[in-house]
Amino acid sequence: MKVTLWGTRGSLPEAGIPTVRYGGNTSCVAVEGRSGQLLVLDAGSGIRRFGAGLDPAVREVNILLTHLHMDHIQGLGFFKPLFSPQARVQIWGPPSTTMHLRERLGRYLSPPLFPVRIRELPCDLILNDAPRGEFQIGEFRVSADFVCHPGPTLGFRITENGRSLAYLPDHEPALGSTRLEGNPDWISGSALARGADLLIHDAQYTEADYDAHVGWGHSSIGHAISFASLAGAAKLVAFHHDPARDDKEIDRIMQEAASACEPPCELIAGEEGAVFEIA
Repeated sequence: MKVTLWGTRGSLPEAGIPTVRYGGNTSCVAVEGRSGQLLVLDAGSGIRRFGAGLDPAVREVNILLTHLHMDHIQGLGFFKPLFSPQARVQIWGPPSTTMHLRERLGRYLSPPLFPVRIRELPCDLILNDAPRGEFQIGEFRVSADFVCHPGPTLGFRITENGRSLAYLPDHEPALGSTRLEGNPDWISGSALARGADLLIHDAQYTEADYDAHVGWGHSSIGHAISFASLAGAAKLVAFHHDPARDDKEIDRIMQEAASACEPPCELIAGEEGAVFEIA
């Protein structure tokens, strides 16, 4: 399984020299299986570059949306395969009791927010409410469950050949508690992350920032480390960087946090373009 980070920023794209290393694009991660099966996790602004570089021979792509906040879908209308009559694109998103995913995405992919309506896209487009629990996409076994974030929000676990990736880019596991400790079964998202080879997790805030943003649906770097430790994840990728932080500030935050991430877990700052091989 090859995992590539195409967008690591949270809330808002922030491009420019101060963010060139960690990247300014919002959430998008590509997962490629041994047989070439493709999954895309979220459709933030990073999905445009991913789609632009896809081999034209690729005919099928599955997109898993954690939720429908703008920073996770704002690149969808610029995803090249959507405009190819030869492409088959399946989009999976969080279920709702009131509207199908097609209707909810149609609010964005329609005027006045976007010039092309979702029904006008020439690809073979299939939209699915992702089932809660396990389902199969080609060679990947996908597990989905609701996690703690405002609005219906899913976390995903992707497994192939016994190896696993957990993806929780917008997640507040410490909501309602001052510390993450005790039985992890009671902590949001822990079943998805348990024993993961690679955990991509929200780390938008410092500890000082978090106190002023309780309930906003995001995690501090310290809470992300505690969550990874309780879940027994092998590698933690800090994700969803605050758009106000430049590369130097993220460096400082990560260096200060590194001492709290004890073996066997390894802390890695999510950089746009980084590639992880889980084999």
